[in-house]
Amino acid sequence: MFRLLLKYTKDGWWAALLGPVFTILEVVFDALIPLVMSDIINNGIYAMGGDLDYIVTGGIKIVVLAVVAAVMGALSGLFSSISSTRFVYNLRMALFEKIQTFDFQNIEKFPVSTIVMRLTTDMRMLRMAYVSIVRTLIRAPFNLAISAYFVYRLNNKIAAIFALIIPVLGGGLIFLYAKAHPKFREMMLKFDALDENLEQNIDGIRVVKTFVREDYENEKFEKTSAEVMNSQRKAERIVILDRPFFELVMYTCMIAVAWMGGRDIIGGTMLTGDFMAYLQYVRAIMFALLMISSVFMQIVMAQASIDRTNEVLDEVIHITDEDADPSLKVENGEIEFKNVCFKYSEDADRNVLNDINLKIESGEVIGILGPTGSSKTSLVQLIGRLYEATEGEVLVSGHNVREYKLKTLRDAVSMVLQKNTLFSGSIEENMKWGNPEASHEEVVEACKNAQADDFIMRFPDGYEHDLGQGGTNVSGGQKQRLCIARALLKKPKIIILDDSTSAVDTDTDHRIQLALKEKLSGMTTIIIAQRVSSIKEANRIIIMNEGKIEDIGNHEELLERNEVYRDLYETQMKGAME
Repeated sequence: MFRLLLKYTKDGWWAALLGPVFTILEVVFDALIPLVMSDIINNGIYAMGGDLDYIVTGGIKIVVLAVVAAVMGALSGLFSSISSTRFVYNLRMALFEKIQTFDFQNIEKFPVSTIVMRLTTDMRMLRMAYVSIVRTLIRAPFNLAISAYFVYRLNNKIAAIFALIIPVLGGGLIFLYAKAHPKFREMMLKFDALDENLEQNIDGIRVVKTFVREDYENEKFEKTSAEVMNSQRKAERIVILDRPFFELVMYTCMIAVAWMGGRDIIGGTMLTGDFMAYLQYVRAIMFALLMISSVFMQIVMAQASIDRTNEVLDEVIHITDEDADPSLKVENGEIEFKNVCFKYSEDADRNVLNDINLKIESGEVIGILGPTGSSKTSLVQLIGRLYEATEGEVLVSGHNVREYKLKTLRDAVSMVLQKNTLFSGSIEENMKWGNPEASHEEVVEACKNAQADDFIMRFPDGYEHDLGQGGTNVSGGQKQRLCIARALLKKPKIIILDDSTSAVDTDTDHRIQLALKEKLSGMTTIIIAQRVSSIKEANRIIIMNEGKIEDIGNHEELLERNEVYRDLYETQMKGAME
């Protein structure tokens, strides 16, 4: 927690400094009030005949001290609020920026639900802990120290009681921390599962209703909610022991102080006013210890959030471009795989790609065909360094992809993924993800090449039509065409279409392929498809199976010599004719 505080409050250091300063001043002025009260009792009330003027003067002093202390407390709260919000803002931005650097391997490690929880719920927990530290964990020790000084000065014999109770309280807090921390960490994991369940249900609500599975989803959510409730109970069952334990020790101490102080008053070794001030300081010490205990428990609860935050911040990014040449540009769309092998993790038993040797000339149209699980997508994802080759080299324009800055490489390699994603906003705003500087005319041209302009113009507001979250206002085929247009707008050297025309009809698919071949002839095009008709016009077609290249040739060559390709083509042609 303190490591995070030091790192992410630098730009708000003045507020982080002023908060504790005003807290300390508040404690100092509060601590002077019992001394003035003692003086009023000893020299005003118990003076010979009483001294009303002295009492009034003392009362004014108390009011002034109380007002000043209140002002100091308000300023402390103000600056603590400023610094805590700045701290959480900086930390949340650091988390989000770190997530943006994640490669696909990192992303797969953290589900969406847990990322959302870390950026929202965990940040709220950390802000509460921050405020507690600045307002209480600084205030309480100073209050404790000042009060302990006056207690010792007023009666050092009674002060010996605190030498006994403080180790007892400290030991109890350490015991509770050791027991509570694992429970709160488990609780946050249960919250992750609850959030994931909720996210899946909302995202797939159409499927739930289609299959009439509302009752099943209710039962599943009830079970997950019950697990969260039980984990909360287990965690808080330990924390709630803190207050009773503390109060037992505190009241035992108060009884001992009252007994010893009363005996000293009767014995004439202590004045009544001093004893009243003594009780005030004892209460201040007890209250300070209670606050330290409460903050301690707050930090215990926040520790799980701290751990989860650090997991993201400390995550090792596997694909970086620190050693890349910033001046190197992608000159053309030539691609070469040299003895490439790949597996998704170091611990995997086997490679998903084995001994890939392939050269694609700039401007070629390449089709890739193969059964599900043949690693077609894995192969093309290595081109833009979405994954890193485990062995061998992947070259683009004659240079190893590791030599390029990631932005330079990915600007030159445009990929339409299997899962098409659009964002909230207008069609034109979504298209400009491909090129923020593109003109409206360039957007229209890209959409025409992707066969999207016709349906866009049927919307009353055309290119200003709002797509809704995730592109819910368009069909699957329309979404695919928009994603292709967005990729084309980048004007890349290489475009990869990963089964990205599966939801469009054969005629539209054919027109998209013609546009890519005729109007964008200088671009290297790689098309992964399940339909032979989508790739039969390609310069070469790659047949893949079980992570290996089984055959390469054009449509006529493969029809003649490759039985698998011929059977697939004849089956699909027969189905189309029927």
